[in-house]
Amino acid sequence: MEAFDSVHARPAPFWRNGPQPGGLYNFSNNSTTSRNTSESQRSAYPVVTGTSVLGLKFNGGVIIAADMLGSYGSLARFRNISRLNRVNDSTVIGCGGDYADYQFLKSVIEQRVIDEECLDDGFGFTPKSMFSWLTRVLYNRRSKFNPLWNVYVVAGLQDEEPFLGYIDKIGVAYESPSISSGFGSHIALPILREEMEKNPNMNEKDATELIQRCMKLLYYRDARSLNKYQYAVITKAGAKIHGPIVPESNWEIAHLIQGYE
Repeated sequence: MEAFDSVHARPAPFWRNGPQPGGLYNFSNNSTTSRNTSESQRSAYPVVTGTSVLGLKFNGGVIIAADMLGSYGSLARFRNISRLNRVNDSTVIGCGGDYADYQFLKSVIEQRVIDEECLDDGFGFTPKSMFSWLTRVLYNRRSKFNPLWNVYVVAGLQDEEPFLGYIDKIGVAYESPSISSGFGSHIALPILREEMEKNPNMNEKDATELIQRCMKLLYYRDARSLNKYQYAVITKAGAKIHGPIVPESNWEIAHLIQGYE
């Protein structure tokens, strides 16, 4: 008799206040059901981005440079962000692409460096180990269809030999005497390669002047670039980041350039 409602003469509900058939019951104060579903979404497009990173080997070291503009689409939104990270005395990384993803991975690297220092076992990040680790991390995130939208240039000195490597957001990686990411791979990289062919034993002064020339060229030709940049030099004496540097610009002949509208 308990299976029937005596008033209405119909079967009592199997589960009072329960879900409809095929539905799910919403338990109150349950973090698993009340959790925001946005945390499982994937970023489809970068938001605040940085442009080119340039790298060049010279006799006795490596130089790497990046401007300090964070672009919000076509808006030059942030004009004082650093895209170079000094990992230790022998390693510097530069980043292009989504700046938030770079900040995330930068915090991970800084914590790993602290952990290595706490171990005090004589080991630490080298340019090649950082290059290898970044390759695995970026490829792993790409394999999960949740990539870090970045391109990294790793520069440093290992066993008294200069090292320069490139890794993109899907884990494609290679080493080269001269490297550029972003729009600089079309504009600046041919100049770097040509000058290295002319002067294969380039010294630090020549390399610095060449990088400064290319950074100024990118400011004129790349709409997502800025005439404010940093550069890092890694030699036996250690790794040092210079800047911000703001070179003078001259747009007097801009009105003469036609045919690109």
